[in-house]
Amino acid sequence: MSNHLKRIAPFGELSRFEPFRNLDEIFNGFRLMPAAGNMEIVEPKIRIDVSETDDAYVVKADAPGVAKEDIQVSVDGNLVTIEFEIKKETEEKEKGKVIRSERYIGRQSRSFSLAQDVDENTSKARYNNGVLELTLPKKAASSKKMLSVS
Repeated sequence: MSNHLKRIAPFGELSRFEPFRNLDEIFNGFRLMPAAGNMEIVEPKIRIDVSETDDAYVVKADAPGVAKEDIQVSVDGNLVTIEFEIKKETEEKEKGKVIRSERYIGRQSRSFSLAQDVDENTSKARYNNGVLELTLPKKAASSKKMLSVS
């Protein structure tokens, strides 16, 4: 008679449990991709750089391919909003025939707040070579007044 010890691992099956293994099968019926199939349709985002001097903020925003007439900038206190209307049209021809034509028309906007209010009356916007440059002078800080309680 031989005595053999048998190892029992009561949690062995649980350690091999992979709850996320079949996520592709679970979400197979859902369309998470754009309707255009494998074509990448990515909306451009407005990228900005903000620098500060003692008396003004300077904002540079990338706007390649945007017409100057399609740019709008609004300033309300310390809130700055930049909006672009983007129009792109691509056409591929092969032997004089159009084989693919793509169009994108959309609006992009970006709002951000600055640490100090901006003087809207002396603010300037300039567009050159696909870069929008805003010069936003700071408003003079209002002085605090302490009220006496009577």
